[in-house]
Parts: sequence; C-alpha cells; structure tokens
Amino acid sequence: MSRIVLVHGIGQEQESADALESRWIPALAGGLRVAEHPELADRLWRDHRPGVEDCRMAFYGDLFLSKGRMGDGQTFEDLRPEQQELAMDLAVEWLRRAEERASSKADRDEAYRQLNALDPEASGRQGLRAAGRPALNGLARLRWFAPTGMAFAQTFVKRALAQVSRYLTEEALRTEVQRRIATHIGPETVAVIGHSLGSVAAFQAAHSVRHELPLLLTLGSPLGLRTVVYDRLPEAKTIPPRVSRWTNLADRDDLVAAVPDLAKLFADPYGALASDWTLDNGSEPHRAESYLGKRQTGAALGTVLT
Repeated sequence: MSRIVLVHGIGQEQESADALESRWIPALAGGLRVAEHPELADRLWRDHRPGVEDCRMAFYGDLFLSKGRMGDGQTFEDLRPEQQELAMDLAVEWLRRAEERASSKADRDEAYRQLNALDPEASGRQGLRAAGRPALNGLARLRWFAPTGMAFAQTFVKRALAQVSRYLTEEALRTEVQRRIATHIGPETVAVIGHSLGSVAAFQAAHSVRHELPLLLTLGSPLGLRTVVYDRLPEAKTIPPRVSRWTNLADRDDLVAAVPDLAKLFADPYGALASDWTLDNGSEPHRAESYLGKRQTGAALGTVLT
C-alpha cells in the first residue's frame, strides 16, 4: 500500500517500476516545490534519494511485451481485425485534434491534407470513420509524432495505437492492470496519479476503491475521446464515488488529451472536478515528467498531503 500511487501510460514496455519512479518522483517533488510546498517536496525527494513519503509506481508495461519475440511489444499488425479498426478510429481522432489545435502550423496543414485525402468530398470531419492504414501513415507525418524522423514515428504510432486498443478490448489484460494498481491502494492512499493511458486505468481503479480517496489526478488524459475511449468505459460517467477531488490537467498542444475539459463529460454533483488545459509543457507536450513538475500538479497534491 502507498500514500501516493503512480500509473504510467503507453510505450513503457521496456521500462520497470523502479526506473520510472526514479524519474517521476523527483519531477513530482519539483512540482510541489514550485507550488510553494518545499517541506513536502523534501519528504518526497531530497539529495538525489527518495524521502520518507511513500510513493510507488503501479507498473504494467511488461504486459505489452510479446512472448517469444525479440525486440519491442506488439504493434498494429499483431492486432485482431476489430482492434485494428479501433486503432484506426483513434488515428483519425488524433488527426482531427491536430487539425484543430496543433501548435505548429505545418502540423495543422499536414493534418488537414491527410484528413482531406481520407475524405475527398470534405463532407464533414464528424462523419469521418476509420479509413485504413493511410490514417496511421498520416499521423507519422506530423512533427508532433516525428521529432526524430518518420521511421521512428511510424513505429511509435503503431505501438501506441496497439496498446490503447488492446487495453480497451482485452478484458484479461485490463483486469491484470487493475489488479496491479489495486495492490498499491489502501486506506492510507491520498492520491492516485495517472498519465496518458494510465489516467484511464487510474479512473477505473478509483471507481473500485471502498474507502475515501482524497485525490485523483489525471495528466494528458484521453478519457474525453467519445467513441474511442469515453463510450467504451463500463464505469459510470461521473466522478468516482469515493474520490473527494479530481484534478485533470492538459497541455493545449497535447494531442493525446483530445478533450482536455472533462468537466463537460463527467457528472460532477459536488463540484469536485477541476479540469485545466492551460499548461505549457514546451516541445514535449505529452511528456509525463513535464506534467508532474508543474505548479498546478504540485498545488493539487500539496492540498491532500497537508
């Protein structure tokens, strides 16, 4: 059981809980420090070592490694047909968001070209459904996904789409992820922090807790993707009943956080959900450590730690 539970996102199959903690915890301490909670930051991380505050990573990246295969985990080509269809739906959604609000004009223009190629009649983006592998190739052309070149982007995009699709469609895998998160949550837990796909897993885990959870903190979350994620959630579209406060943070340029303002989608009868998309994570808008080190993250965590 941990006081603070961390839940990572996609693309961590080659990592470990210890390696991720070594990066996440000091970043989180930095967020507390800039939020004017230096004593709490010292309790979390001091002199290059973890402090007295118990903070653990619920790790599940290894579940996406393919047994008997060298290299990385499953990619788009390994998915079942229905999973590939979901992955392509997600690719189209990301292209839409890039067209709407990518910080780079080149990315906005490229997304427009790719979407127009998928829908030559330009009959309306809302009616555009999965259009096959061209949508995946279109994503890989965006600089947002390809800071180090298109070849890397194609690999990343296919692997990211595969992991999201598998989590949403494979009950056994999703159950195991939830079991691993649950092993860290107890009556002493004050915060569960989830990034990217981990925010979806954290939201679902919060619905299962049987005791008060002071804070659910979601960062760069795709929970607002209607047909791809939101509509597939078996949980009620509301704040988890035992959660006292839910803070959702997103960078405007983070395409994974497709609908940053979750307050419009989740019932909030007690005013416990604060959803903010004004963060600036610089050139890596989806980077976990950039989210963790922000004043808004430290302010939310500092409230429950004090």
